[in-house]
Amino acid sequence: MADRRFAATATPLAGLALVRRIRMEDERGYLSRLYCRDELSEIGFTGAIVQINQTVTRARGAVRGMHFQRPPHAEAKFVSCLRGEVFDVAVDLRAGSPTFLEWHGERLSGENGLSLSIPEGFAHGFQTLTDDCELVYLHSAAYDPDSEGALNPLDPALGIDWPLPITEMSPRDRGHPFIDSGFAGIPS
Repeated sequence: MADRRFAATATPLAGLALVRRIRMEDERGYLSRLYCRDELSEIGFTGAIVQINQTVTRARGAVRGMHFQRPPHAEAKFVSCLRGEVFDVAVDLRAGSPTFLEWHGERLSGENGLSLSIPEGFAHGFQTLTDDCELVYLHSAAYDPDSEGALNPLDPALGIDWPLPITEMSPRDRGHPFIDSGFAGIPS
């Protein structure tokens, strides 16, 4: 493919990829491709895009997450930050995975042009590092409330090292239970 607009880098969690959106720039600004089925399928994002969501988070230090969907509505996500900067986190919940319950975080921003390609079987969340952050999510499955799951972003079993003190979190996210010994993960 001659006109490549994405460059992917593997992370320590199999299937989770950091993706640089290659910009075409001139004196007017730039064009950044947010999605290309052919190029993203090469890094494992093979599902059809069935839903696109946008978030705006006003305050620096706010945390959203750690959300996932169980089969048969498990979803892959392609997450991009369009404005501001966030610390974006994915947690491996795949039953039997050698990195089960390990997390990986990356700084995504409107300036750096980075995205995360998150496969099925991962929880996802982020912390805003600046005020007024805007993200767009491409989802391979539609939201299904009966398949929804979440981890508590403060769970010591995960040990997520949030870069800033947490200034805001929804009561719903704060109220998710901590992982117990009965948590077996998400079947693949």
